Amino acid sequence: MGKKYDFQYIVIGSGPAGSAAAIELAKAKKRVALIEGRFWGGSNLNTRDLPYAVALDFSHTYNKILSYPELGHQDIHFNFPTVSARQLKVVVEAGGNNKQIFEQANVTCIKGFANFLDKHTVAVNSQKYTAETFIIATGAKLKVLEIAGTESVDYLTPETAIKLRRLPKVVAVVGGGASGCEIAEYFAELGVKTLLFEMAEHILPREDVEIGTTISDYFIQKLGVNILPNCRVVALEEDEISKRIIFRDGESEKAVRVDTVVLATGSQPNLDLGLENAEVKYQAAGIKVDKCFQTSAKNIYAIGDCLGQESSTERARQEGLALANILITKSKTPLNYQGFVRCVRTFPEVAVVGLNEYDLLKRDRKYKKCVVGFDGLIISHTENFHHGFVKLITDKNNRIIGAAVVAPDAGSIISELALAVRHGLTALELASTPHPYNSYSYAIKIAAKGLVSSKGKK
Repeated sequence: MGKKYDFQYIVIGSGPAGSAAAIELAKAKKRVALIEGRFWGGSNLNTRDLPYAVALDFSHTYNKILSYPELGHQDIHFNFPTVSARQLKVVVEAGGNNKQIFEQANVTCIKGFANFLDKHTVAVNSQKYTAETFIIATGAKLKVLEIAGTESVDYLTPETAIKLRRLPKVVAVVGGGASGCEIAEYFAELGVKTLLFEMAEHILPREDVEIGTTISDYFIQKLGVNILPNCRVVALEEDEISKRIIFRDGESEKAVRVDTVVLATGSQPNLDLGLENAEVKYQAAGIKVDKCFQTSAKNIYAIGDCLGQESSTERARQEGLALANILITKSKTPLNYQGFVRCVRTFPEVAVVGLNEYDLLKRDRKYKKCVVGFDGLIISHTENFHHGFVKLITDKNNRIIGAAVVAPDAGSIISELALAVRHGLTALELASTPHPYNSYSYAIKIAAKGLVSSKGKK
């Protein structure tokens, strides 16, 4: 008779990846424990996705109201503490930090931070727990770059910045990636003087240049954001009056004073759980796994942001469901990653699916593209919005392999393009699909027609 363990499965981390895996395994009548060190449901639910969505929705709505000429004479105010209170209310309503959700699914909940003692044992606080199989889903945390003074200066993160109960007069956001752009626009839309620092040549450097340029133009022209590309922040200082940011612009060193500093410098996997003791191989960039999420330790699996790959709630959740299916059915079917969308919740919103030009150039693959702006669309004039476009990319067989949408509600508009990428639809099939004429999605039809008629750029 084999060795007895406390649980068949122990899942470490209750975010979208870990919670999905734990609940699915429990449904299959497995003995499952879930270890969580902070909030039940993970940071996505409690401090990131939901409260962030509430804050950004408010700032976007407020700024849109102010943009109407018909309301230009109105004196519109808002109660800022109420915005923070609503964030908390929405999180509670959605089940944030509620372990009963897991207990009702017959998952044993253990509060604390896990540390591996060996391949089958973890310590949580002063207790030891054993399992036949472990699933690591510890997510990611803020990656603080080599910036002097971060130990002594009181800075914010995008998650804590939205919880402020009083607006600063001047804010500096360090990092022009997705989170940096979102939080910079949040403050700018609420009337705060905003500086946005980015080391690369343009903001949103992960995306193709058109996207960064479009969002940058909107930020500057509509919101007055001061964008500083090619600038590396090297130090933070603080006195009783304000904070001081020291940065390099080319060969020269400069400084600027602000009220608040927000670090949006990217993320790194949470790996501080004694992986060496469990003989799990990893690098600073993430845990190494095979196509079925198995680590170098055969009884230990890893999913979600701790892998250091593309980050999204939907992707993490699907990895949790896929792993649970692999473990329950003993199958070796890997997760199909085609069609996952990454979004930037700015206004206009950015949504990207499949390969972009950077990816294709690195792989030396031939492609065609077509970019269609909104100036020719009816809706662009009815809504007085012109800062956006649809971009389609096809392979040599004219199949859609990548797409980008910069538009209001781009996350919804791109759904059909995610379907096209996942199932290999052609530009002709997309062009022949009816689209609402008075909508931003009509640009998809125009771009697809351009590719069919070989007007796309090679």
